[in-house]
Amino acid sequence: MSRRMSNIPLLSVAVLLFGVIVFSIMQRPPEAVRADMAGVAANTPIEKGADMSGKVVKSDQEWKSILTADQYRITRERGTEPAFTGEYNKHKAGGVYKCVCCGEELFDSKTKYDSGSGWPSFWAPASENDISEVADNSYGMTRIEITCSKCGAHLGHVFDDGPQPTGLRYCVNSASLKFDDREEPQGGENE
Repeated sequence: MSRRMSNIPLLSVAVLLFGVIVFSIMQRPPEAVRADMAGVAANTPIEKGADMSGKVVKSDQEWKSILTADQYRITRERGTEPAFTGEYNKHKAGGVYKCVCCGEELFDSKTKYDSGSGWPSFWAPASENDISEVADNSYGMTRIEITCSKCGAHLGHVFDDGPQPTGLRYCVNSASLKFDDREEPQGGENE
């Protein structure tokens, strides 16, 4: 009988500890728990370009007044346009692709290629400092979201299945971009 009694305090401590752990997990937002389980903190910058100095800040009303409904949904609410429907998916002109929200230069047409994904794809940004990469654990997947470093606009995602020299595919929503032509063709696409 005394042996059974000596295990009760140990069992009580174990049950109490288990309760504390479960309670602390339940107090955290589900996104944070899923992100921790995936090994990445949700919405945490994880690559170069995350420094937001010089950031463009506007209210939702200001963004709505300068963007179309589709541009607002995609860039400010992290939406996605349907595959193969975007204005720049098969676009082949020489020039630069800028953020539709703030005009920051994001991609050069020399790095654009046809990935077959249905969205404009680039193997490199114009500058690593113009794109921020953020862990995205939405829809039960772990992906890397790309945003404009200057204004935070959602652009799309980056994947590691692109062509050389980087091996990356920056998969971008056309609605998050505006295109500026070059006066003289310089290079071209790999399409």
